[in-house]
Amino acid sequence: MTSADETRTRCGFVALLGAPNAGKSTLMNTMVGAKVSIVTQKVQTTRTRILGVTAMDRTQLVFVDTPGIFQPRRRLDRAMVAAAWSGAADADIVALLVDVGMSIEGDTRRIIDGLKENGGRAICVLNKIDTIPRENLLKLIDELQAEDVFTDFFMVSALNGDGVEDLKAALAERLPEGPWHFPEDQLSDMNDRLFAAEITREKLFLNLHQELPYALTVETETWEPFENGAVKVEQVIYVERASQKGIVLGKGGERIKRVRTLAQDDLKELLGRDVHLFLFVKVRENWGDDPERYRDWGLDFGT
Repeated sequence: MTSADETRTRCGFVALLGAPNAGKSTLMNTMVGAKVSIVTQKVQTTRTRILGVTAMDRTQLVFVDTPGIFQPRRRLDRAMVAAAWSGAADADIVALLVDVGMSIEGDTRRIIDGLKENGGRAICVLNKIDTIPRENLLKLIDELQAEDVFTDFFMVSALNGDGVEDLKAALAERLPEGPWHFPEDQLSDMNDRLFAAEITREKLFLNLHQELPYALTVETETWEPFENGAVKVEQVIYVERASQKGIVLGKGGERIKRVRTLAQDDLKELLGRDVHLFLFVKVRENWGDDPERYRDWGLDFGT
């Protein structure tokens, strides 16, 4: 006979907060066991809230990968930071990722102060623990404990997976009882068109330097499936100035060809189907002030 405990399910949202490049997207991808959020070495890669869904026993965990919280300067920056705080407010558990190799002053301090102002409590996840000596790690824990905002501390390396399963199990135990929000085989709430655009944007980030990646956006304009299972994808890369178009294209179109190949190969593997990707570069001044872009990303234009 099956007991009541064996039939009960749990489900809840875990918001991942942190300074830019703290490792939130990497941690979520590791937790989910699949690439659902793009990752680069550049800060502020994530522009919107992305859900990653995974399960442990009878518990479904829904991770909310939020944009990094930093001092905003542009409208898009303000909308990204607002989305991060909104994700925290709606979550059952808030987990603050701290890059142990970085000072907690600046962006991380801003998040801690924000949690205090709102009377919030959080789990502290110390990431990249394999990059510093143990004595430095213990000193950092003492420093963070003194903030009196954290209920628990976990030490992980999101990149190589150390400590991630223990963190996942601890989070699962803390989530409320209730039905699962997503089908068992669903890994994210992001549709294929937006996901494909994010993959191309990731490759652009990795192949462009300095500020240009922040001055562009990618939109999937055509998604045409074929009977054989393949799909034709046409995307437009929008830049703010004509001079940026030439940089994205590269000499003789070399850079855009490389980006296309990398994105197409990634999409084939991630989607499990043949992908025929076509990229176009167009100038759209002030695309960052276009309300339609914000709707697509789930951001508040009026922020």
